[in-house]
Amino acid sequence: MKVYRIRTLNNLFYATKEDNSFKILNAANPEQSLIPAEQCEMVPVVMPTKVICVALNYKEHALELGMELPEEPSIFLKPPSTIIGDNGSIVMPSRSSRVDYEAELGIVIGQTGYKISPDDVPKHIFGYTCTNDITARDLQKNDPLFVRSKGFDTFCPIGPCIETGITDPDSLSIRTLLNGEVKQSGNTSDMIHSPTELVSYISGIMTLNPGDLILTGTPPGIGPMASGDIVEVEIEGVGTLTNTVKAEGEENPAVQ
Repeated sequence: MKVYRIRTLNNLFYATKEDNSFKILNAANPEQSLIPAEQCEMVPVVMPTKVICVALNYKEHALELGMELPEEPSIFLKPPSTIIGDNGSIVMPSRSSRVDYEAELGIVIGQTGYKISPDDVPKHIFGYTCTNDITARDLQKNDPLFVRSKGFDTFCPIGPCIETGITDPDSLSIRTLLNGEVKQSGNTSDMIHSPTELVSYISGIMTLNPGDLILTGTPPGIGPMASGDIVEVEIEGVGTLTNTVKAEGEENPAVQ
C-alpha cells in the first residue's frame, strides 16, 4: 500500500490515493474520508526526530571512490530541517560550488525500538520511501563529520509516498535521472549491510522512534546538479521522487 501525507481541512492526515482523490486513513467520519486531490496539499511523508544516514554501503560506490569496504556500518546524522517533499526545491547554498545527488532507499520506522534483533526488525518498519542524500561535495572534503556538507536546509528530499507492502528490500532497482538522463543505476542487492542489518545495528546505539528515517547508502554514479535541473529518484516498487534545483535566492522553479 502506498501511503501519502497530506494537508487538508487545516489538518495533516495519512492517506492513500484513489484516482483523483485521497482516502484518509482512520477517518473519524467515513463519509469525509474521500477528498478530491485539488483540495489537498502533499507534504513530506514523515517529519522524524532524526535522520540516520549510512555512508559507503554499496560495494560499487566504495570502489568508485577508491575506498575500502567498511566492516561495520558507517553512520552520520542529518538534521530534520533538511527534509523537503516531492516537488520541493533543492536549494544550492551560495557557499558551495558543487552540490551532488545521491539516490537512496529510505526506511521509515513504525514502532519504537531499542536493541532490535534482526528477527524483530520487520515489525518495527512501517515502510520504504525514496530519498536523495544531497551533498555539498566541495565542502565535504573539509567536513569529516558531514555536518555542514549534508546538513543544509532542503538537503534531504523524501517521498512521494511510503510503500508498506515491500517484504524483501534486498533486491530493488534504484536510479537517478537528471533532466531525464540516467545518472545512477544500481540495485539494493549491492548493499554491504542490508536494511535489516542496518535497523538492528543502529537501534543498538539509539532508540528508533516512529517516523524516524534511515537512509541506506547510494549506488555509484554520484554527480553534480545545476540550477534549473530536475532530479528524479526511482526505486522499484516504491515510486519516483521528483525535485527541482535552484540557486540560493532564486524563485522556486516549477516541476513540469
